[in-house]
Amino acid sequence: MPVTKTKALIIAGTGSGVGKTTVAMGLMTTLCKKYKVQPFKVGPDFIDPTYHTRICGRPSRNLDSFIMGERGVLETFARASQGADICIIEGVMGLFDGLDNTEVASTAHVAKILNIPVILVINTHGASRSIAAIVKGFSEFDSVNIAGIILNNAGSDRHVGLIKDSLKSAGIKIPVIGALPKNPELSIPSRHLGLHMAGETNTPYLNTGTGKLSDFIENHIDTESVKTIASNFTAPDVELDEPLERFDVKIGIAYDSAFCFYYEDSFDELRRSGAELIFFSPMTDRLPLVGGIYIGGGYPELFAKELSASQTRHEIKKAAEDGMPIYGECGALLYLNESLRTDRTYKMAGILPASSRMTDRIAALGYTEALAVADSPVAKKGKVIKGHEFHYSVTECDKDARFVYKLRRGKGITECKDGLMEHNTMAGYMHTHPASVSFGEFLRCCSKYSTR
Repeated sequence: MPVTKTKALIIAGTGSGVGKTTVAMGLMTTLCKKYKVQPFKVGPDFIDPTYHTRICGRPSRNLDSFIMGERGVLETFARASQGADICIIEGVMGLFDGLDNTEVASTAHVAKILNIPVILVINTHGASRSIAAIVKGFSEFDSVNIAGIILNNAGSDRHVGLIKDSLKSAGIKIPVIGALPKNPELSIPSRHLGLHMAGETNTPYLNTGTGKLSDFIENHIDTESVKTIASNFTAPDVELDEPLERFDVKIGIAYDSAFCFYYEDSFDELRRSGAELIFFSPMTDRLPLVGGIYIGGGYPELFAKELSASQTRHEIKKAAEDGMPIYGECGALLYLNESLRTDRTYKMAGILPASSRMTDRIAALGYTEALAVADSPVAKKGKVIKGHEFHYSVTECDKDARFVYKLRRGKGITECKDGLMEHNTMAGYMHTHPASVSFGEFLRCCSKYSTR
């Protein structure tokens, strides 16, 4: 693949909650006035990318070196950056925070894989000279190219001046390219799985090139310096792999407010493999004529009444009993089970021999690694799959329930087992990515079902 001329940078933070999301989305709103901006998010998060997509008008992509591997990160970046003038990658947690005590899955790891410059966001509230110590430590800890600093929650001009003088006295030559005063108006509502999805919030300041956020960024960050930093990037030359097989099959994608956690890369791979994607809502639409169904995660607990009242759940159950391949992740598990308890118990699709209930605390959060111990519509026995889990529910299964995954890492549904299966329907708490397990086996099963 030819080397692209796109500019690129990463917005990283010294930790969570320091303002990197505000900076990243603010720069996106500002730069979209004149440029084609391609957004990315480090890590497995589904929610921040919806805001990026809304701002930039281009689907935001995840870059996760644990789930996707280095090759997956390189390939996703290469595909998505085509046609973009500048790429902005929002980091995750602190710059060096990765899996356990390693760099894997960290923002720094992605920066090194892509050889991309980093702008470090620091919360300066209640500190001045100590900021120099923080910058010195971060800049010398690893070989990451920290090319600029943005001070967040900065106080007076004197406060900013003290920080700059301290950096200079410490011999730190990394430039301060912005200082943002505290601004509580620029916030996004959140709930138990994180921020609200972009389509659910009335946040007009996120509109491209307009509103408070764009003005705030332009008034307090030197965007010319940002562009200069981004120009000091040369995209890696990557040969892109194409699917070995193509399948003439229609796949139903459950996509609405209840099921909205999907990676755009998944849709891309399905289409590259020849599949026609038909999006439908299990709450309001009839089941389309398809050869298989893919149901992602989301918030089925918020729409349990509507999902239970819809006739679509009966249609999906009938299709499952007929042998149609159905693959579900996390929220889909709750829907494909017998029932879901929220404010009361609601009947669900009734395909899988289990019932779920919501909890008031996190039941599982973190990366997963699964060994397929049986064949399924997703993978053959022996395949190792990496993913992540994040949910506020527990699922209780019948004693004779069949599981296709044994987790080497993570909790799963019960006793480190995940991937509950009945007929040709399989669902578990684990979210994964096509860079970890392709849709080839799923499409092969769907094609066989469609042509039987």
